[in-house]
Amino acid sequence: MAAMRVIKSLLVIVMLCFGFAAEAQVAVPPLTGRVVDQTATLGGDAIARLDQKLKAFEARKGSQIAVLIVPTTQPEAIEQYSLRVAEAWKIGRKKIDDGAILLVAKTDRKLRIEVGYGLEGALNDVTAKRIIDEIITPKFKAGDFAGGIEDGVDKMLGVIDGEALPVPQPQHEWGEGAFNPEDLFNPVLIIAALALSGVMRAMLGRFMGALATGGLVGVIAWFVAASLITAGLAGLLSFVFALFADALASGGSPGGFGGGRSRGGWSGGSSSSGSSDSGWSGGGGSFGGGGASGSW
Repeated sequence: MAAMRVIKSLLVIVMLCFGFAAEAQVAVPPLTGRVVDQTATLGGDAIARLDQKLKAFEARKGSQIAVLIVPTTQPEAIEQYSLRVAEAWKIGRKKIDDGAILLVAKTDRKLRIEVGYGLEGALNDVTAKRIIDEIITPKFKAGDFAGGIEDGVDKMLGVIDGEALPVPQPQHEWGEGAFNPEDLFNPVLIIAALALSGVMRAMLGRFMGALATGGLVGVIAWFVAASLITAGLAGLLSFVFALFADALASGGSPGGFGGGRSRGGWSGGSSSSGSSDSGWSGGGGSFGGGGASGSW
């Protein structure tokens, strides 16, 4: 019995140790953009240049590259932390796995290039190590962090550019032709539905007026959001709203298909939307620990 108590006590101690170790891990920051700087090392101009460069490269090549600067990864080694970041952010296209992350732990004076499966042929461990040792760390040692990161990113893009990868699908980001649910609550579409509903119903009757309202709102949505899916859904919702506006306002039955003005207001949702400064997310890419680390 005494032996069993000792074993149980040891198990509890081990579990507590694991629990404390897990709590001590540095949290993976949310992916708020292509450049995430938690140390205020980069100025706004440098971040903007990097973001535009990486955005243009992704649009042309398809690969996703991100930069993360944190104070420290301790108590974890930078390799373990970097892989956790890669698994959380999922940079790179799904099943193509063409993502890479440049991670800098400033206080630790360590950095790493984490490479997705699909780029390990071009941006292999040896190449990543040379980029770190020959391009990035010399500038870091001189205190030029922005220059080291920008030059390192440029070299990474040049290496990846030589890799044969599938052509990216056009308009794959929010706001560039893809369906974004927030577009359905665009104030322009809501006002258009409200204004056209009463006019069209008075001119054409209930059903035809609702149909005309849906069609016109759909056309407006196409110009506003540049998305066929958004246009179709906006038109459908506007048609239903115009058709049953009387019932929605009074709580009664819609009645016959005669003419009549809508008395109800739009109550389908709020027109406010959160900030879309990031407007970007990982594409579902996978990582297996490929890449290289260094220090300065």
